[in-house]
Amino acid sequence: MSTNQHKKKNSFSYAISGIIEVTKTQWNFRFHLFAIIAVIISGCYFKVSTSEWLALTGVIGLVLVAEAINTALEYLVDLVSPEWNELAGKVKDISAGAVLIAAIIAAITGLLIFIPKTGLL
Repeated sequence: MSTNQHKKKNSFSYAISGIIEVTKTQWNFRFHLFAIIAVIISGCYFKVSTSEWLALTGVIGLVLVAEAINTALEYLVDLVSPEWNELAGKVKDISAGAVLIAAIIAAITGLLIFIPKTGLL
């Protein structure tokens, strides 16, 4: 295996390790994974269209990426500022806020897709 191939293989394994880390350590990430399972089951049950699957997939990805970046920022802030620091706290709050924004967007998208299919509206 060439050095370049070895580096590519390592970078992939590092990425997988990061996904495992965020899954093992972050309750919110695991919660989002359970929500994704519910969305997939609902999507199959209600036979959502391809364009609706695209929207759902997009917001699912948005939430998972936001949660992973939030976790990485929290780790970095804890590393560089182990003592309480107002600015470090703001970084964590803003990062968590970004996850909340992504989750709200995902929830609205899900409601717009699923509520009409339930016959409630």
